[in-house]
Amino acid sequence: MDPIADLLTRIRNGSRANHEKIDIPHSKVKEGVAQVLKQLGFIKNIRVVKDNKQGMMRVYLKYDAEGNSAVTYLKRESRPGLRKYVKAEKIPEVRTGFGTAIISTSQGIMSGQQAIEKRMGGEYICSVW
Repeated sequence: MDPIADLLTRIRNGSRANHEKIDIPHSKVKEGVAQVLKQLGFIKNIRVVKDNKQGMMRVYLKYDAEGNSAVTYLKRESRPGLRKYVKAEKIPEVRTGFGTAIISTSQGIMSGQQAIEKRMGGEYICSVW
């Protein structure tokens, strides 16, 4: 099981089904990816609900006035069977600037633009637009 791929699939399926919110089992990595998506404006909000187990993360999806999802495309780039690492100068430009890459660095999970500004490379987690 790939927990990040599960997160991306749940967001993709929830947005296609026009759900207001989706629930995902919580982990720090998933929360980091969701925080980056929130900063970039692809999702509305995140709330972590504690329980006696690992907790749940509730992600509120974002739509425009016509009901179109803010997330058009999510693709998992690095996966457990084939990890992809990039240097700061090799971080890809997604959709000529309309999308972004999400990178896991030694200072946390951040967008590709933030990683370029901090001159940090890392694992190329996913692309989104």
